[in-house]
Amino acid sequence: MGAVAVSRASGLIDGGLWFRLDDASAVSAVRRAAQDLGTEVGLGTGPLSGLAIVAAELASNLVKHADDGRLLVRRVRSGDLAGVELLAVDAGPGMADVARSSRDGHSTTGTLGIGLGAIVRQAGWLDMSSVEGRGTVAVAQVWPGQAPEPATAAAVSRAMSGEEVCGDGYAIRLVAGRTQVLVSDGLGHGPLAAAAAAATVQAFQAAPADSPAGVVEHVHRSVRHTRGAAIAVAQLDEDQVRFAGLGNIAGFLVDDTARRGLVSLPGIAGHQRRAVREFSYPAPPGALLVMHSDGVVDRWLLDNYPGLRERAPQLVAATLLRDAGTRRDDACVLVARAGR
Repeated sequence: MGAVAVSRASGLIDGGLWFRLDDASAVSAVRRAAQDLGTEVGLGTGPLSGLAIVAAELASNLVKHADDGRLLVRRVRSGDLAGVELLAVDAGPGMADVARSSRDGHSTTGTLGIGLGAIVRQAGWLDMSSVEGRGTVAVAQVWPGQAPEPATAAAVSRAMSGEEVCGDGYAIRLVAGRTQVLVSDGLGHGPLAAAAAAATVQAFQAAPADSPAGVVEHVHRSVRHTRGAAIAVAQLDEDQVRFAGLGNIAGFLVDDTARRGLVSLPGIAGHQRRAVREFSYPAPPGALLVMHSDGVVDRWLLDNYPGLRERAPQLVAATLLRDAGTRRDDACVLVARAGR
C-alpha cells in the first residue's frame, strides 16, 4: 500500500469543549471560546466576525428554545486547512420544517426570527436535523476561505458526568485513498483512561499503511505502557467495510434494508489479545458505518429519525450520542458513509 495521509476529525482525544446552555450567561462563554479557537487556527478578521455571530446565535437559540441544550466547539481540518466547528444539540420541541425555520422573519416565540437566517449566511457550511418532539441537532463550520467538501466521516465524544476528561478516543485517516477509522475506550474513567485512549489515537495515526487487522496489531504493541483500551479499526473500500476489533467497541452497517452488527473479538489492546481477525462486509453506496463505545446503548434505530441517514455524519453521531449515550460512562460515536 502507499504512503499514509492522516485526516483528523477534530483534533485529538477530547474532541473539543462542550458547553451546557442553561441560561443567557453561557452565550458569552461560547462566543469567547469560538473566537479564541478561531484566532488560534488563523481564521482572519472577516471569518472571525462571522464565527462570533454563528456562535452567539446557536447558543442563544439553545437558551431560548431548547431542553438540555449543549454546544460543542472544536477545531476541524481538511488537509492543511483548519477551521472551527460548532455542534448544537438539544432535546427540545424540534421543528417540522427546518428550511422554513431558517428563513429570516420566521419565529416560534415572538422574537424577530433572524437567528437561523444569520447562521446560514455566516457559516461556510451548515447542516441540520430536527424531529418534532425529539429535538434538533445543527452543525456549522467557519473556514478562513471557501469551505472544503463536507467530510464523509466524523465522530463526537463526551466525558461521563463528573469527569473533566473523556476516556474514549477516535481518529480518522486516509490510507492509499481509503478512509480508515478508529474508536477506542480506555479502561476505567478519568485521566488514566484518557491517557490510554490518547495513546491509541497517536499509535493509529502513526501506524504504517496496513489492513485494519495490521493496524490493530500495531496499536496493541504501542500502548503496552498504558492501562489498556478496547479498540476497533475499520476501513471503507469501494463496496465493502473491513473491520477488526479487540474488546467491546460496537460496529454496525446500516443501509436501506437492515442494520448489521460487526464482529469484534475479546481482548484489551496493550494487554490481552487472541490472534487478531479481520472481517469483511458488503457495503452498498450510501450505507453508514456506525461505531461506538459501550457508553452508548446499542438499541438505537436510525429509522426512528426520518431523513437522518442522509444528513452529515456529525448529525447522526450527535443524535445517537444524545439519545443512546449514558451519563454514567464516557461515550463516543463515529459515523462514516460508504461508497463516496
